[in-house]
Amino acid sequence: MQNVITNKKNLILVGVLIFALILVRAFESKLFYDPFLEFFHSEIQNKPLPKYDSFKLFFGLFFRYLINSVITVSIIYFLFKETSIVKLTSFLLVVFFVILIAALFLVLNFSSQPDYLVVFYIRRFLIQPLFLILFVPAFYYQKSVNNK
Repeated sequence: MQNVITNKKNLILVGVLIFALILVRAFESKLFYDPFLEFFHSEIQNKPLPKYDSFKLFFGLFFRYLINSVITVSIIYFLFKETSIVKLTSFLLVVFFVILIAALFLVLNFSSQPDYLVVFYIRRFLIQPLFLILFVPAFYYQKSVNNK
């Protein structure tokens, strides 16, 4: 019975954390500096990229990625309760951030006419919790294979 109560508490906490991710998305324009939000919501055909402050953009993306990462790691902890999975997730999130933020700024600063889709998708991985969607099934599969 205690195990059922613990599982219900964990699922409720996961639900609250998913709601937190929804709130981050809902208030993105108020919380983070990102001139590309409006740009990619509009018709971008033949429009130049918006002007941006690299410093503010970096910290806006960093702050949003950090919030999403903390929530992602928390969700994975409450779902799997294994510190090795939490450590691996944290490590991968840091590595992916470094790679993605470097790629984004390289494309933005060293390309005469950056490909909009490349900028869009790199930015998408930085601002959305896509790694959560990838990691949860992967860790679940790994856990189910190891338990056989």
